[in-house]
Amino acid sequence: MKLYTFPPAPNPRRLSIFLEEKGIDLDTQVVDLMAGEQFSQEYRAINPCGTVPALFLDKGVLLTEVVGIYSYLESTFPETPLLGTDNLSRAEILSWDHRCFVEGFQAVAEVLRNGNKAFSGRALPGPVAYEQIPELAVRGHQRIQAFYQVLDKHLGGRQYMVGDSFTVADIAAWVFVEFSGWVKERVPEACTALTSWCERTKTRPSVQLKS
Repeated sequence: MKLYTFPPAPNPRRLSIFLEEKGIDLDTQVVDLMAGEQFSQEYRAINPCGTVPALFLDKGVLLTEVVGIYSYLESTFPETPLLGTDNLSRAEILSWDHRCFVEGFQAVAEVLRNGNKAFSGRALPGPVAYEQIPELAVRGHQRIQAFYQVLDKHLGGRQYMVGDSFTVADIAAWVFVEFSGWVKERVPEACTALTSWCERTKTRPSVQLKS
């Protein structure tokens, strides 16, 4: 297997934490998004979407979505389960992972990609040139604040997002909070449950590791 990634970006960051929690070491190549290497002919020949992370399997299959990579690696390396230990916990974990992506990550991306001139003509990731819509940046800030409230309510009385152990639901929530800082948003002081969870989560070695 070979992993193509850019560790600072949010989706690769999710996968980096996952790999660290499970103790998986993969052959890795960094695709420098800041230098535009995702648009190079060499990388587009590997992943036509031009996105990271991407995991190329020994059997010749390319996985380009984090949840798919999670699923494959979890079944291949079952120790330290991060996707649940039964059908219900897996369903809950994947549901929260998806909510964090749709309500959290996409909200931050709306702000970042529609409010920053550096993303002119690249309002969405991938090969198609989409123009920015400034109004989406305004909405994105509102969505971020709303999702802080969702997480705070959910985490009241809980140690983890789902069940009694750290899972990909926690990874998704943590990286959302980190990612929101890119657009100068912060968890409100009133969100005490979310703040406490963040304080606990930031002590984990896997989230402290930054490449």
